[in-house]
Amino acid sequence: MLTRTMWQSIGKGLLLAATTMAAGTAWCADATSAGAVFVEPPTLISLGFEWPLRGDDNRNATASIEYRKRGETAWRQGPALLRIGGERINENALQYVTSHMFAGSLFDLEPGTAYDVHLVMADVDGLAGQAEQQLVASTRAEPVPAAGGKVYHVYPADYKGEKLQPAFSNLLAAYYTGSSGSDNFNTYPPRVRPGDTILMHAGVYKDNRYAYQGGFGTISSGTYFLTQSGTYESPIVIKAAGDGEVVFDGDGAYNLFNVMAANYNYFEGLTFRNAELVFQAGVKNIAGSSGLTIKHSRFENVGRGIYTDWSGSRDYTITDNVLIGKFAPDHLMGFTGPVWEPYFGADGAPPLVSEYAIKVYGAGHVVAYNRIENFHDGVDVATYGNPDGTPAPLRERMPVSIDFYNNDISHMEDNCIEADGGAHNIRIFRNRCFNHGHRALSVQPMFGGPAYFIRNVVYHAPEGGAVKFTASSAGIVVYHNTFIAPVKPMLLAASNVHYRNNLILGQSGTAEIFAVETNTNYSSSDYNGFRPNAGGEFAFEWSTPPLSMMANFPGEAGSATEVAPLSTRAQSDLESKAREVRRYPDLASYSAGTGQDNHSVLVDFDTFVNVIPPGPDPRTLYKPQDFDFSLVAGSAAVDAGTALPGINDAMTGSAPDLGAYERGLAAPHYGPRN
Repeated sequence: MLTRTMWQSIGKGLLLAATTMAAGTAWCADATSAGAVFVEPPTLISLGFEWPLRGDDNRNATASIEYRKRGETAWRQGPALLRIGGERINENALQYVTSHMFAGSLFDLEPGTAYDVHLVMADVDGLAGQAEQQLVASTRAEPVPAAGGKVYHVYPADYKGEKLQPAFSNLLAAYYTGSSGSDNFNTYPPRVRPGDTILMHAGVYKDNRYAYQGGFGTISSGTYFLTQSGTYESPIVIKAAGDGEVVFDGDGAYNLFNVMAANYNYFEGLTFRNAELVFQAGVKNIAGSSGLTIKHSRFENVGRGIYTDWSGSRDYTITDNVLIGKFAPDHLMGFTGPVWEPYFGADGAPPLVSEYAIKVYGAGHVVAYNRIENFHDGVDVATYGNPDGTPAPLRERMPVSIDFYNNDISHMEDNCIEADGGAHNIRIFRNRCFNHGHRALSVQPMFGGPAYFIRNVVYHAPEGGAVKFTASSAGIVVYHNTFIAPVKPMLLAASNVHYRNNLILGQSGTAEIFAVETNTNYSSSDYNGFRPNAGGEFAFEWSTPPLSMMANFPGEAGSATEVAPLSTRAQSDLESKAREVRRYPDLASYSAGTGQDNHSVLVDFDTFVNVIPPGPDPRTLYKPQDFDFSLVAGSAAVDAGTALPGINDAMTGSAPDLGAYERGLAAPHYGPRN
């Protein structure tokens, strides 16, 4: 089995091959030349791939992928890779043209497991280069404490019983060779080494940070600065000892834990409260950490939970936590828009007391099985800006291969989940999103994609609907979601967007149920279920550049450098003034007029076991346990989907069902597993 270091060396070799290909002469033709596949940093259950190409100006090439665990003989087909490239990202400071490649992911693999992967590119117009490749890729293992390290015990200052040794009175005294509330606070070298464990015993740890010589050593800021690094195999562990609740009380500090200089630190079973930002793990263009693990912990009365926007951050594992923000728990309140303005006070929108629960940037991160409530945003990719090095982005600093899954997110004043700022293989799947003041799922921007939205449930997003896909986004894949909210455009048009097997049911007060604005005529939609609202001027919209326009612009967007900007003509053709607005009153006329959704069907709320539309007051909070999104027998949504290999292989009928739940299979588990 290849080691992690060996895989890093292989990745560098693949990058060199791709760069060498890109530096050659321009290739502008319908035929395709395939480069070397790049394997992105893995997550626990997913693998992401990028396959550079030249040519394919008519965009009819395809790329398939199959895989098997090492040692097995039977291959399994994975999802087709998405063709991307030439799409322009243009918003404020964002100026970017996506590189030409196929990109895509394998889902629901086993952690810490090696897989054989076989990829094949095809093009009827001709194919050159490395059109068939086989490689080995491994998911990363679940982080766990290492065996054999030293164990240190921390007890609260007022503890009176017998203590296991070696024992300390605060975390910094155990982590370092001492702690002090005086000028000497910063003089102690680290005690802990990779593989060591600090066991925190039950009690409340609240530093008196303003008391000279009387505190733990957080010195006025109230921040635990942790600077010692573990390793991938041997993290430095700080966890509850198991004898009762362990509480770190920030006492109003801005930042409670700063781990920007500490790689592979591991926290488990702890409670954090009363801080504006609990974990500061990275800052753009300054510094940041890798390998941060936070499990089975609780965050209370916090402004922000966990944050990095350093592009070098890698391999975070944030699972099975509960994060509770400071917004009022008894009603929903948005921040902008006509839905919310009637409810604003004399001073306008409410203050932003809890901005987000989790925000990450970099590669290889996992945010899964968390319960999140009472924030502005739930889980985000950081809206970082152009990837580092643009217009020649740095491979090792790209925001790729990030997983958000099985999270239970409710009562967000803005968005449930934001993929904003990602580049390739951002995977958002099996999340439950209830009560969101604005559009629940956001992509603003996306630098090529794919950004996957698969089997998510959205209920009650009164301002704008289920999604926010904007003109600064390209490469969005929307499969098997259940949206009890419309899909409506915002801020002009996204590019390269694809809908399959979704259920989209409107709610009163919204005219359109499904409105797509896209800058690319290769965006697509089919095999969905819709419930239009009655009485609107139109129910469907499909606004794109004139259908007579080519999908790409030969000689302008197909250059081998992959980073040269489109010509002025091509850019202007992709902007909003080039789109034709097409609106239709019903599904039949929409399908006939656009060629989209020819296999889609009409549904109503009786397709579910127990789902009703949200009521008229947008401030109402709905409880997920009061609903059942399972499909009833005989519903128009049953067996109405299309096969998507690697996505819906577990179908129970003659074809996949529409929406997030397959009839006859158990519903996903949302939130912490303990």
